[in-house]
Amino acid sequence: MDIHSDILIVGSGAAGLFCALCLPTDKRITILTKEDVERSDSFLAQGGICVLKSEDDYPHYFEDTMKAGHYENRKESVDIMIRSSRKIIEELISYGVDFEKKDGRLLFTKEGGHSDSRILFHKDVTGKEITGKLLERVRERKNITIYEHTAMLDILCRNNICYGLVAKPPEGGLLTLTADYTVLACGGLGGLYEHSTNFRHITGDAIAIALTHGITLSNIDYIQIHPTTLYSPKPGRRFLISESVRGEGAILLNKDKKRFVDELLPRDVLTKQVLLQMKKDNQPYVWLSMAPIPEKTILEHFPNIYERCLEEGYDCTKECIPVVPAQHYFMGGIDVDKNSRTSMKRLYAIGETSCNGVHGRNRLASNSLLESLVFAERSAINIRNNYEPAKIPEFEIKPEKYNDTDKLADSYRYAVLKEIERMKQSHE
Repeated sequence: MDIHSDILIVGSGAAGLFCALCLPTDKRITILTKEDVERSDSFLAQGGICVLKSEDDYPHYFEDTMKAGHYENRKESVDIMIRSSRKIIEELISYGVDFEKKDGRLLFTKEGGHSDSRILFHKDVTGKEITGKLLERVRERKNITIYEHTAMLDILCRNNICYGLVAKPPEGGLLTLTADYTVLACGGLGGLYEHSTNFRHITGDAIAIALTHGITLSNIDYIQIHPTTLYSPKPGRRFLISESVRGEGAILLNKDKKRFVDELLPRDVLTKQVLLQMKKDNQPYVWLSMAPIPEKTILEHFPNIYERCLEEGYDCTKECIPVVPAQHYFMGGIDVDKNSRTSMKRLYAIGETSCNGVHGRNRLASNSLLESLVFAERSAINIRNNYEPAKIPEFEIKPEKYNDTDKLADSYRYAVLKEIERMKQSHE
């Protein structure tokens, strides 16, 4: 089965959806997603999205981002993100995103690594609010078609030019999708880790395919561990306890219920302190107390966290909850320029799949949604301004190469983990 589109987007998270909305309505756009359309990590984001509150805050926001990233960030990318933030927020609001307000004015919260409160939020389900509204708007566009449960297996390329991809549809067989331009927005690689806040199907497929075709990668060993996820002996995805909980006053306690750290340290620094305390205490978690937060605030600002803790047997308005670090975010990825172009022509990468250098070695809290949207829009603008139909060559697809998709997936996982280890050793 063959499908031709003007623009092909792989991934249905915030980056992929926003990119589609920023493209011209006279272009035929296809979005592929490996699972249900709503099972992207963007839907899981709790804390919020950063915004430049005023010009006076610019140097502080810039420094907070650089410091969290250990000054390995690309300054140009950081500047673009911060300068674009207000426009992005205005666009989200125009799409129906409902940020918390008081007396008609937007409310801001604070998280670790931030010198000021500059984070907009919707209760403790900001990612769901943003991504859900973007999905609603995408479904209203007659020029956009979404294929669910359709896994990318490989890209179609020749002479370092991308012409689309090969995918596996839910009914079986192979699907050949050609396009003038292809955008990879497939998320990170948390599914490769035993303990992660990511969905299990997010396994770094785009990174493996990039490795196969010699597409330039950047810092793929830069993997962020979130310091506070709800501890559970049960297998599966870890439930995130948002950084904004600590931003609102929650404290971390050792086994004797004594505070042992500044809770608003950058994530990587705090994670090290938590792991050290776990080792000292000889137990698989530390305690998080929300006692400093008024019960009304917990119920209104963190209803999802409150309900999930109850499901696990903890009433966080009355008792401490056990938390443990887990893999959370991928700062590396497919190397892109300021317009999200990869080293392969007609191929773009956005969101957690890409690395434009904003995050450096460690991501500042609540910069992920903003960065994804800013550079998704820039990719769409670059495609729009430079659009030229592709002269797509004939491709001979060999089904036997893709027959055993489980084996192919295993080979991709192995390739990514091997390259992460190699990059780690080179940085050491």
